Amino acid sequence: MTTDDQTSQMRSLLLDDVRYRTTFTRKYAEKKPYSPPNLKLIKAFIPGTVRAIYVKKGSKVKAQDKLLILEAMKMNNIILAPIDGVIKEVHVNVGSTVPNHGILIEFE
Repeated sequence: MTTDDQTSQMRSLLLDDVRYRTTFTRKYAEKKPYSPPNLKLIKAFIPGTVRAIYVKKGSKVKAQDKLLILEAMKMNNIILAPIDGVIKEVHVNVGSTVPNHGILIEFE
């Protein structure tokens, strides 16, 4: 017996001028396509609590400048700027609890 997630569909792939018949699960067929990360949105990589913020709206920062400290799993993670730019918005406050992939800071 199979569940809905395990059901598969026959598909064909063309690789190096050879056609192959294979099956894809529904989970594979419905997955989101890859999109490159947006460097202007700084997101939490793990759920945690904001312990310090070093920038504010309008601050000019260089790549590798400290933006904030995110405490997660009893460790203080220093979040650094990935690019040079100006801070458009700080979406958190000190003490804020943030979910995984929650937006912390936005660049212009």
